[in-house]
Amino acid sequence: MAIKKGFTKAFSQVASGTFLSRILGLVREQVFAHLFGASMVADAFFAAFRIPNLLRDLFAEGALSSAFVPVFKRELKQDGREAAFELAQVCFSVLTIILALIVFAGILLSPYLVKLIAPGFGDIAGKSELTTQLTMVMFPFLLLVALAALVMSILNSFDRFAVPALAPAMFNIGVISAAYLICPYLERPIFGIAFGVLLGGVGQFAIQLPSLRRIGFRFRFRPQFKNEGLARIGKLMAPMIGGLAAGRINIFVNTLLASFLATGSVSYLTYSYRVMHLPLGIIAVALGTVALPKASALAADNDTEGLARTFYRAIQLCFFLVFPVAAFFVVCGDEIIGLLFQHGRFTANDTFNTYQALIWFSVGLIGFAGVRVTAPVYYALKNSVKPMRYSIVAVVVNLGANFIFIPFLGFAGLALATGLGGLVNFSLLLYNLPKVVKPIRLNIPMSYFIKSLLSSVLCWLILYFIKRSDWLISLGSSFVGRMERMAILLGAAAIIYLLISFVMKNIPSFSGGTNK
Repeated sequence: MAIKKGFTKAFSQVASGTFLSRILGLVREQVFAHLFGASMVADAFFAAFRIPNLLRDLFAEGALSSAFVPVFKRELKQDGREAAFELAQVCFSVLTIILALIVFAGILLSPYLVKLIAPGFGDIAGKSELTTQLTMVMFPFLLLVALAALVMSILNSFDRFAVPALAPAMFNIGVISAAYLICPYLERPIFGIAFGVLLGGVGQFAIQLPSLRRIGFRFRFRPQFKNEGLARIGKLMAPMIGGLAAGRINIFVNTLLASFLATGSVSYLTYSYRVMHLPLGIIAVALGTVALPKASALAADNDTEGLARTFYRAIQLCFFLVFPVAAFFVVCGDEIIGLLFQHGRFTANDTFNTYQALIWFSVGLIGFAGVRVTAPVYYALKNSVKPMRYSIVAVVVNLGANFIFIPFLGFAGLALATGLGGLVNFSLLLYNLPKVVKPIRLNIPMSYFIKSLLSSVLCWLILYFIKRSDWLISLGSSFVGRMERMAILLGAAAIIYLLISFVMKNIPSFSGGTNK
């Protein structure tokens, strides 16, 4: 009961903070779509930001956080706070040195990186050059967000989840503010957004510092490259980087292939991915963020039964919340995109194309979410090799599927291939988990999976016919009409899904007790 209550409270805090951040992220995308649409300039910005953003996943919110938390948590439990803080100081110092060198090299090599990730941009006058300039401006974001992620990991290890969950909101505030306070005064307004990215990175780091001081941490420059704790983090982190790097190859390949397709293809994929990432962040990333430190503490105590219960709790919430979202995107994704983005330079045709990509991203949403929840169990047990292997298999599937689907679906085929890769990765992680944690039995998560799937399919069928009713269509395409239609569809979807889940006994318990 204590595990369940603590997990639910922490998840609620992270999900609430992430929800605010994602809403602001959608506002950021709305502002961007209004100003730049799906134009050549938008394609250049999205491709440029992708380079430091992908490295962020490797060195910050991906491999570093997943490797740091289990080692830091073990140090905290076995050797005390002072030893754990010393390890954190070493990590801050070494990380700053390494990433400063990477940022410097990245700025110098930006022209070559752009040619690598988006070679098709060279066919359009000025597009490759603009992408290079934007990349050079935004590369320091990598260092800022990595330091912010390390602070987040420390706070999460002390069960401080609220402020770290709010930190990404500062990034969105920085970009939105720049759109109105910097862009109007520049000859090329897109550079104002690039400066906003840096401001957002500073805010994401700074907002967490008061909480860090309250737990007693102080910054000390300790560049000890031979530190024992740092070596353990590096040993755990190396295969994680390999797995994440393999996954990021997909994104590079998607951008590369999309750069050869029609203008706007990179933007359609980016906008649709942003919409898909809203529930992924609120639900799956929040669950993974909470699960990693809790699972690490249980692993340090060799409490495999408690680890199994924590995983069951996380995966049940994941399935219950993610499946209906995917169904809603497939049925009503055009309404969502039209409401969010169809303003200014973002046209009805842009809405249609973005919706096509969102449909196929939604197919893989459960896979993306499941990986976020399942991988932390492996990391808590300091087993990062198996997730790396499964990620590589998923990459191979994704790359092969790209060339199968593109001739039939165009840029949307890239979204379907990515979703398929996510499903393969999750399936491998889940199937092999009982070999890592003996008390875990596959029949329990599979029962959650089947119930959530059936409930969502029934909800999808009913919602499909509701959406096409004459009285909903008659509300029109004005902003007010779209808002009214979206409110009705959301309300209907929630009520229908909850009723079906109640009948199928698939509603998780949010208080004490266990379901299994």
